Amino acid sequence: MKKSSIPDLSEKLAAPLQAIASPQRIAILLAIGKGEACVCHLESALGWRQAYISQHLMTLRKADILQDRREGRYVYYRLKTASYLDLILDSAPLSGLSAETVSAVINTKTYPTCECPHCTPAVITVESLKLV
Repeated sequence: MKKSSIPDLSEKLAAPLQAIASPQRIAILLAIGKGEACVCHLESALGWRQAYISQHLMTLRKADILQDRREGRYVYYRLKTASYLDLILDSAPLSGLSAETVSAVINTKTYPTCECPHCTPAVITVESLKLV
């Protein structure tokens, strides 16, 4: 088996780092967290427009960092591996932040302004359950 050279290895190592290098993409990864999020959830969490978020999601999908699934009209995104969150947390001290500070903003909640079924589940009224 051929031994990899340092330049070859460094190119492979740089690819995912380049994909998440922008503050906007790191914010998206933090907003998705260990769960999953739809674009409307990310809009609520980040305060950005859908088109802007979708461009960054496309880059993260092409870099094989995110995977998606469709449920009705919603597309939900999740990290392919939690290692990306670990990488962000491990880089916190290099930025003068504590891992706890960064960990505290990783998505763990729903957003009232998000209309997806995860944030606003359908309400079934008692009246609709009554038999005729």
